[in-house]
Amino acid sequence: MRIAILKERADGETRVAATPETVKKFAALGATLAVETGAGEGASVSDAAYEEAGADVLSGADAVKGADIVLGVQAPDVAALAGAKDGAWVAAIFDPFGPTPEKGRERVETYANAGFEALAMEFMPRITRAQSMDVLSSQSNLAGYKAVLAAADTYGRAFPMMMTAAGTVQAARVFVMGVGVAGLQAIATAKRLGAQVSATDVRPETAEQITSLGAKPVFDDELSAAGEGGYAAELTDEQKAKQAELVSNHIAKQDIVITTALIPGRAAPRLISDAQIATMKPGSVVFDLAVAQGGNVEGSQANQVVERHRVKIMGYANTAAHLAADASALFARNHYNFLSAFWDEEAGRPVLDEEIGDAVRLTRGGEVVNERLKG
Repeated sequence: MRIAILKERADGETRVAATPETVKKFAALGATLAVETGAGEGASVSDAAYEEAGADVLSGADAVKGADIVLGVQAPDVAALAGAKDGAWVAAIFDPFGPTPEKGRERVETYANAGFEALAMEFMPRITRAQSMDVLSSQSNLAGYKAVLAAADTYGRAFPMMMTAAGTVQAARVFVMGVGVAGLQAIATAKRLGAQVSATDVRPETAEQITSLGAKPVFDDELSAAGEGGYAAELTDEQKAKQAELVSNHIAKQDIVITTALIPGRAAPRLISDAQIATMKPGSVVFDLAVAQGGNVEGSQANQVVERHRVKIMGYANTAAHLAADASALFARNHYNFLSAFWDEEAGRPVLDEEIGDAVRLTRGGEVVNERLKG
């Protein structure tokens, strides 16, 4: 069983799909590891560290040659997989429902035509036994943390209340919209920095989680849209109007707003309009964590600080990549936890079950087989 790890080639991608820690663990299962030269540079992992862990460090073409499994953060172009075995597995993020779904679908079909078995790590079902394999959760956790730090750095005032001989500095007011993994971490981080924190979500059951972190829940009882797998569902037009009113009444008093709302398989929902931004105090900051998926905030642009109505709007196309070392360590463990959970000693390789295997598998035997992509 040969496992290859290639250097990420997507713009701004600094993460890597395996670390020396997981290389050792895979080797203990009996696998041979090949890592492309320089694959870990962006995450501060040297080639020497991979070699010490037992991996062969080779050129990209040599690393992938004869590979049974290729691990990635973002799915590599099929051309980079030349030389891998027929039917080789490629486990990575494929994002077939991203901002340009036609390109995502084309990539999946290209994998099918090339005979590879594409395993979309972002399709991991949200069930108890798959929690340790869930790349969306591990990366969102870090993204929520980084969003608050980036907003705090851009914000021109202090976060905590400070009582000095010259007077008192009031604590910043932070409003988190969307209380999933990223939102919960954003709340916790803002609280640790000393801010007054409030939060909202379209799932009323999250109120208890918000309160447990010391923040104030902001809810309308009629705004309830819980979806499958713990995700939020899309609001109706009537609910959207009520949400806009709720947000407008609250957002004008805030210094920092962090938006985190995503709906699987669809563009990010619009949470904040230009008119609402105009009601905010000069110098306020809005961080749009969903900017790469179309954006929660009108006017947000990936990797840019846009100023509108004297309010700064920002968001990174790949927030987790700004914490490359930790993000890579968690992503690599997700990969290992996934494959090792199904490792068959007799076969010398993982053998996936139906519940998780069918959920993440996009292609097999030259065809697109995932139900979510059919039709």
